[in-house]
Amino acid sequence: MSENAANDTVTGIIVHEPRPEAHAEYERWLAEIREACRQFPGYLSTDVMRPVDGHDRYTTVIRFKGVEQLKAWIESDVRREFLQRIEHALKQGDRYVIKTGLDFWFAQPTPAAPPPKRHKQFLLTLSAIFPLTIVVPWLLGPLLGGEGVVAFVAGKFLVAALIVYLMVYLIMPRYTRLVAKWLYR
Repeated sequence: MSENAANDTVTGIIVHEPRPEAHAEYERWLAEIREACRQFPGYLSTDVMRPVDGHDRYTTVIRFKGVEQLKAWIESDVRREFLQRIEHALKQGDRYVIKTGLDFWFAQPTPAAPPPKRHKQFLLTLSAIFPLTIVVPWLLGPLLGGEGVVAFVAGKFLVAALIVYLMVYLIMPRYTRLVAKWLYR
């Protein structure tokens, strides 16, 4: 693994299916394990997608500053003890994958599902980024009215940073779920 890869933001996707009668217990357990996860070095965020339409699947997305930090949490005694406390309530065991970079945008809905075609990834990403390249500079325009090279570069950096933030944290996680049937067909 390259030195840069070890320092990239990484995403862990954890899937659990608690038994229907154990959802309340699982929710309490989930709140406790999330708090324990926050205490680990490199922790960035946690998102939980709860079951919908009568399903029992919980998908938890955790982000860490690097692969080593995420692995330290995934393989920790703390997490292992938490899993031992809840394993009786799960239909299947603990399942997770680790994704680096932008891979998590296109994580397969099931481990057996084939990855989406590259042209679909391209079209989906383009359709999300293109409107942002128009709207974000337009909205920030009044704030970016400086003269000179420094103001120009700072303005471009601010626009790029905001677009990347919107893509990673707000748009792509929701957008890929919205078009999942098309994307993974």
